[in-house]
Amino acid sequence: MWWQARDGWKILQMEGIKEMDEMFSSTNNLSSNAEEPEATLLTISEDVDRFLRLLLAVEDGSDGSHEPPEIPESTVEKFVILVEEEIAKYETGEEKWPSGDDELLLLDAIDRVSKLTSAVAKFSSEPKYNEATNHSGSVLHHAMCFLEDEFHSLLQDSRAKQEAASSSSRTKQLPSLIYRFHEPERSVSPSSESSPCESSQAYIPENTERLHRIADAMISAGYVTECCQVFSIARRNAFEAGLPSLGFEKVGIEDVIKMAWENLESEIATWVKAFRHTVTASFTAERELCEAVFASHRATSDRLFLGFANGAIIQLLTFAEAVTMSKRSAEKLFKVLDVYEAMRDVLPTVEALLPDDGERDEPSVFADPKTEISSLRYRLGEAAVAIFCDLESSIKADNSKTPVPGGAVHPLTRYVMNYLKYACEYKSTLEQTGGGGDGDRNSNSSGNDNYNPFAAQLIEVMDLLHSNLESKSKLYKDLALSNIFLMNNGRYIAKKVKGSPEIHQLLGETWYRKRSSDLRQYHKNYQRETWSKLLACLRDDGLQVRGSVAKPVLKERFKSFNAMFDEIHKAQSSWVVSDEQLQSELRVSVSAVVVPAYRSFLGRFSQYLDPGRQTEKYIKFGPEDLENLIDELFDGTPSSSIASRRRT
Repeated sequence: MWWQARDGWKILQMEGIKEMDEMFSSTNNLSSNAEEPEATLLTISEDVDRFLRLLLAVEDGSDGSHEPPEIPESTVEKFVILVEEEIAKYETGEEKWPSGDDELLLLDAIDRVSKLTSAVAKFSSEPKYNEATNHSGSVLHHAMCFLEDEFHSLLQDSRAKQEAASSSSRTKQLPSLIYRFHEPERSVSPSSESSPCESSQAYIPENTERLHRIADAMISAGYVTECCQVFSIARRNAFEAGLPSLGFEKVGIEDVIKMAWENLESEIATWVKAFRHTVTASFTAERELCEAVFASHRATSDRLFLGFANGAIIQLLTFAEAVTMSKRSAEKLFKVLDVYEAMRDVLPTVEALLPDDGERDEPSVFADPKTEISSLRYRLGEAAVAIFCDLESSIKADNSKTPVPGGAVHPLTRYVMNYLKYACEYKSTLEQTGGGGDGDRNSNSSGNDNYNPFAAQLIEVMDLLHSNLESKSKLYKDLALSNIFLMNNGRYIAKKVKGSPEIHQLLGETWYRKRSSDLRQYHKNYQRETWSKLLACLRDDGLQVRGSVAKPVLKERFKSFNAMFDEIHKAQSSWVVSDEQLQSELRVSVSAVVVPAYRSFLGRFSQYLDPGRQTEKYIKFGPEDLENLIDELFDGTPSSSIASRRRT
């Protein structure tokens, strides 16, 4: 029956206690015959374990009785005193932590204190258990403080190394990547070299294993909050200490907003490197560290890593948020896109490292870093689209009334084409942001599946630039120079388009052929405005009267030709055609029209002038002279008159 079982269990309890007391009594009785062996943690632990098994059996209630056994006070007292002395030895001695088997022995003893404290606390209503409860609880708290100090010290060792590395790295900051749209270059991807931010390199395996054992001991003793708090603070501090090694210093939102663009450009470049490295390298390493230290406690590991990741991401995203709040300007587009791309590229890594809420063992109190990144990326995309659209406003606003000297390429043309060439390197990114046809945010109003909003906007920009240049060409009083200006700018644009497969593809072959046709027309207009008038001097019409050459008219023709060519040469030598191919084409086309006509005219009519002084007076050039002088055109160098050059 149950009461018989109960009585039997009581007898078992009493026999167990009696056995323990007799053991210590017999030990004491032997003192007169031999020296009492010194009690050690190892020898006394078995007695404590035996007592713990008795308490567990009572707690089970399998004997139907809930009466606690008598406490072997001498055993418990000696045990907790030995544990306390062992801890004190390392707290006050040169060696601050046991090594080898001694470490395992101490941790095992602390675990036994924890179990003892937990077991006797369940019988706290029993007066005979008060002293044991208080003493073991006090020693347990002391032990936890000791473990916490060692836990903190191990974690701090890594931070000290990181701070030292960060300090030395400040002399090796990233060079400033300042873009100038006259000669822009795409930024390089972040360096893959190691950084002190990487947790996997922060601790040697022996220390990681010790951290794991200490964490197990503290959590088992019910000190999970203290353990996690120390770990979280240490890892957060280590992360912040490691950021300067990547060239990134914490900057407030107000400071970012007020920062000069040249400085902000450099800050963004280092931020992109730090952000990419944090997510792709530091997060992976931190995940591994959490899993190694808290290997026996998956939920704790997940919670600590999520807290770390969330804190790190929020800290870094604060800077990116400030970038979106800074004053909008065209030159900021590409740096904004760099930030956007960094977030886009790391998101798969974040998704792989951080489980969704439904996959976690328990709900999280932290904001989801994936949501934070996606939200800010969306705002960056909107900012990028707005900045790119501002380019149209910039073109419309450029209404300078001062013509470029010599009909050279206008600065606006260089700026816009370099800007567009660089923007097209970000083509896929701009399309994702909505500036190039993000299907999620842009409807296809044309109903054409091949419709590309980015290409349409690019054509709009090019048309605006073309209209602006047409207006600027009218600032030149000389129509020939006006056409040189249009040719210069048109050729510059054509070369940029041809040299950029992205722009060429987006604008299309039809657009390119139309602009090439415009260039040919500008060339014809120039020829007509300049050289048609000169060639009129070489016409046969009006030279013969009643079958004979009218010498006065012939002389006037030569004089007019000489004066007109001298004037053209003087003016157009100062005109600028910087494109060597276009310059050569113009000179060749002029020579092909002028020199043969002059040679023919000279051959047919020079004989009608009297040899000697009269010939020298009216015939100033030979055909070869004209060729050489034409080759001096479009050099951008003002030239004196040919007549004055001859006199000197």
